[in-house]
Amino acid sequence: MADLVLANGRVLTPDGVLDPGWVSVTDGRIDAVGAGPRSTVSIDRGTVDLGGQWLVPGFVDIHVHGGGGRAFTGHDPGLAIAAHRRHGTTTTMASLVSRPIKELARQVSELAELVRGGDIAGIHLEGPFLSAARCGAHDPRVLRPPDLDSVRTLLAAGGDTIRMVTIAPELEGAVEATKLLVDNGVIVAIGHTDAAEAQVAPAVDAGASVATHLFNGMRPLHHREPGPVGALLDDERVTVELICDLVHLHPTAVRLAAHHAGPSRTVLITDAMAAAGMGDGVYDLGGLEVTVQDGVPTLAGGSLAGSTLTMDLAFRNFVQQCGLSMAEAVAATAGRPAQLLGLADRVGAIAVGLLADFVVLDEKLRVLDVYRRGFREDRS
Repeated sequence: MADLVLANGRVLTPDGVLDPGWVSVTDGRIDAVGAGPRSTVSIDRGTVDLGGQWLVPGFVDIHVHGGGGRAFTGHDPGLAIAAHRRHGTTTTMASLVSRPIKELARQVSELAELVRGGDIAGIHLEGPFLSAARCGAHDPRVLRPPDLDSVRTLLAAGGDTIRMVTIAPELEGAVEATKLLVDNGVIVAIGHTDAAEAQVAPAVDAGASVATHLFNGMRPLHHREPGPVGALLDDERVTVELICDLVHLHPTAVRLAAHHAGPSRTVLITDAMAAAGMGDGVYDLGGLEVTVQDGVPTLAGGSLAGSTLTMDLAFRNFVQQCGLSMAEAVAATAGRPAQLLGLADRVGAIAVGLLADFVVLDEKLRVLDVYRRGFREDRS
């Protein structure tokens, strides 16, 4: 007997839109997906009539530092998880900003339990192996080259819970560190870099496969020196992250990057800090004071300091403001990030056998309901 049937919706599956369509859930997993009106569905227990609204996979955010007034390194990181879950993120990474190695190791060790408990999908270290020239909202005093001893210390602290590390490829030891991380099953991302194009290729050849928030925190594209933007966007081995809040990137920049990279290489992220889901005010980000005004977080000097973005708004902006399709938005917010994390057999699509993680969107692509593992989330 099915525990739940979601019926009469516009169901976006890997094979296209079922309109109307239905999804059946048993024991937290999808056990059937079909086309047709509700009257054709055999319903055993609970049923939800979607009334023609969109049903898309739960969002997967691979780059997020916090929300709900909390950073993942602060007291009660569960508030950050809950804040983003209300906006449709049913699978999330925990991103950490640059800190001294000993402090980072402690933070990783503490978060490892949340990974093992299934609350977060893994840990992302966005630093401290970054360029001081492109440090953004990272404390330049703690930045350092990626020596192998430091990398091993962090890996030991996290066990198998560290899933991604961002490195500036021009730093001494970057290629060797990339190889060590990749050999340990860690995704290496290139970001916060002032590298020339020729300095990027060796890191990608060594296994780096992600561009940390393309365009932001890196030497800009120039027609005589493409730099990291040109190198990463044009390399078929690299998946590019885009912060689609329309503050970090103009819609045209999003559209150009997404069209060139295509659905198989484009991932939307929030890069959200603690202020996501909260109001304006003063917040802490890795020891730096951040002021949020009109939803935009900045340092005292005016540099952007992460975002207050949530994935539902990123999805909506991608479609409504940047001109991408619903299928491309689902790929960028669920399908491709799930594949990148090695979770495509569990999440990222509406398909039989996968976990029942869904977002119900209205005709304006606003969140109406969120389901995780077949249970409706409390969004109050």
